[in-house]
Amino acid sequence: MLEIASIVILGILAQWVAWRTRVPAILPLIIIGLLVGPISSIWLDYKWIEPIYDPNIIKSDGHGHEVHGHGLFPGNSLFYFVSLAIGIILFEGGLTLKMKEIRGGIAPAIGKLISIGSLVSFIGGGLAAYYILQPELSWSLAFLFGGLIVVTGPTVIAPILRNVPLSKNVANVLKWEGILIDPIGALAAVLVYNFITAGESGAEFTLTALRTFGIILAVGFSIGAGAAFGLAQLIRSHLIPHYLLNVFTLALVLAAFVMSDLLAHESGLLTVVVMGMALGNMNIPNLKEILDFKESLTVLLISILFILLSANIDYEQLQFLIDPRALLIFAVVVFVLRPLGVFLSTGGSNLSFREKLFISWIGPRGIVAAGIASLFGLRLVEKGIEGAELITPLVFLIVLGTVLLNATTARLVARMLGVTLDDSNGILIVGANKGSRLIAKYLQENGRHVVLVDNNAREVKRATDMGLEGLVENVFSDNLEDRYELLDMAYLIALTSSNEVNNVACEKYKENFGEKGAYRFVTNLEMKNDEVDIPKNGLFAANCDFVRFNRIVRDSQQVNEFVIQDEVVDLSSILRKFTDNQLPLFIRSAKTGDIRIIPAQHEALEAEAGDVIAYFGELM
Repeated sequence: MLEIASIVILGILAQWVAWRTRVPAILPLIIIGLLVGPISSIWLDYKWIEPIYDPNIIKSDGHGHEVHGHGLFPGNSLFYFVSLAIGIILFEGGLTLKMKEIRGGIAPAIGKLISIGSLVSFIGGGLAAYYILQPELSWSLAFLFGGLIVVTGPTVIAPILRNVPLSKNVANVLKWEGILIDPIGALAAVLVYNFITAGESGAEFTLTALRTFGIILAVGFSIGAGAAFGLAQLIRSHLIPHYLLNVFTLALVLAAFVMSDLLAHESGLLTVVVMGMALGNMNIPNLKEILDFKESLTVLLISILFILLSANIDYEQLQFLIDPRALLIFAVVVFVLRPLGVFLSTGGSNLSFREKLFISWIGPRGIVAAGIASLFGLRLVEKGIEGAELITPLVFLIVLGTVLLNATTARLVARMLGVTLDDSNGILIVGANKGSRLIAKYLQENGRHVVLVDNNAREVKRATDMGLEGLVENVFSDNLEDRYELLDMAYLIALTSSNEVNNVACEKYKENFGEKGAYRFVTNLEMKNDEVDIPKNGLFAANCDFVRFNRIVRDSQQVNEFVIQDEVVDLSSILRKFTDNQLPLFIRSAKTGDIRIIPAQHEALEAEAGDVIAYFGELM
C-alpha cells in the first residue's frame, strides 16, 4: 500500500516541480524512479519500489515480522498495464491532431519525417549500436534498439512547445511527428522482436514481416476509424448520458485497443491514434470535455509509468549509462542521425534552413520508447538472449539524455536560430459573441492571427463556421496557459457580458498574452464615478460597457472604416466626432499596416494622415 501511494504522490509532485521549473515532467519523473528503484538498492538489499513481484525477496514489514515476496505486479501484468496506459496516452494525443494545422505545405514534410526519418533512425541506430557494442550486441538486438529510438515522445514535445514561442510551422511539425511516429517505432520494434524470437530465416521472415505489417495497418485503421465513427454517432444521438461520457469513451478506447491487439498483435497503438485523430477532426459536441478528462488521466498515467519503468532498471544496468560506448551511441543518434533524417525528409518543403536545423536539434524520446524497451528487454533476458540486458539501459540513456538536452537548450537554440515568435502580433479575444466575431473577422482579414475563447460551444461553433479560430475554454481554468498556439498573442481583449470574467481574463493572462496590452470593457459602476476612475485598460471609450457595445453591434453587420484626411491630425478631436451610435475600435497604420487598439483613455494615442479608424455603427 505504501509503495502504490508513494508512486502517485511522488508522480504528482514531480509534475508540480516540472511546472514550476518549466522542464518536461519526464525529467524529474525518471530521476525519482531511479532513486526509489536501482539507487535505493545500494543501501537496501532490494529496491524500495520493485515494479515486478519477486517471491524470493525477504524483507521486514516494519513490525518485526519477515515478509516473503516483494513487488507490485506479478508476472507480465506490469507490461499489460504499460501497454494499455500508453494506448490511452496516444489516444489523447490523437485527439489534438487537427488537419487544418498542417495546411500550407508542411504535410509532405511530416509524412517524410515519419517515413524517411524513421528509416534513417532505424537503420542508422542499428548500425551504430552493432559496430560500437560488438560483440556484445547481435545484429538483431542492434536493430531492435534502432526500432525503439525511432519515436519522439509527444509527452516531451508538448512542454517544449508550451514554453518556447516557436513559429507555427516548426511547432506543428514537431507536434504531429511526435504523435504519429509512436506507432511506427513500436511497429518496427515489434517486427524485429518477432524476428529474434521466431528464429526464422531471412526470406521466411521477410514474408512474415510484410504480412504482419499489412494486417496491422488494416486492423489499426479499420477498428480505429470504426470506433471513432461509432462513438460520434452515439454522442450525436444522445445515447450516452452526460455523466457517463468520459468513462464510456475510456472504456471504448480500451475495448478498441484490446480487440485490435487480439486480431493483430501490437496493432493497438495504431488503432488508438487513428481513433483519436478521427474523433478530433469530427464536428461533435462535448469533445472538449472528453479531451479535458483524457488530459487529466494522461498526467496521472505518465506520472505512474515513468516512475515504474525507471524503478524497474537494475543497478548493474544503471552503471551502463556512463559507459563511453553508450555515450558514443547517444552522440551518433542525436548529432548525426536526427539531423540526417530531418534534412532528407524536409527537402523541397517550405521550411527554412534555420527551421530544419531547429527540428534537427529537437528529438526527445518519451514514454513509448521507455515502455517498449522495458517490455522487450525483460522478455528477451528471460529467454536467455545474450546482450538483451543492454537494451533497456541503452534506450533509457537516449530518453534521459535527449530530454535533458532539449529541455535545457530549446529556448536558447530557438532564439539563436531565429525561429521564435519574437514579434508577437496575435490578438486573443475572450468572448465569441456577435461583436467579437465581427471584430475577429476584420482583424483576420487584415493579416492578424486572431483566436476567440469562450466556454459556450455554440458561440465558438458560429465563429469557426465563419472561418475563425475558436477555442472552447473557461478563463477561470489554467488550460489557456498550456496552449502553444497562443504563444504569439500580443493583445488580449475581453468582450464578454460578465465584468468578473473580463477582469479575471485581463489579470490572469496579461503576462502570457498581453505583452502589448490586456483590455476590457469599462463597467457601469466605473462610468458613474469620476473620469479618473476609468481604468487604463478600459476598452474603446470611457462610456462603453457591454450594454452599449451590444446595442451598437446589433445595428451593425460589419466593421466600417474612416480614413483620416487631415494633414495635421488631432486624434482626440476626431474621436470626439463619433456619436453614441458609433464606436471606434482600432487604428490601422497606412504605412505599416500595424493595428492598435483604441483604449478608453486615448489621449496619448497618435495617428497620421491616411491612417484608418475601424469602427462599429452608421457610416460617417
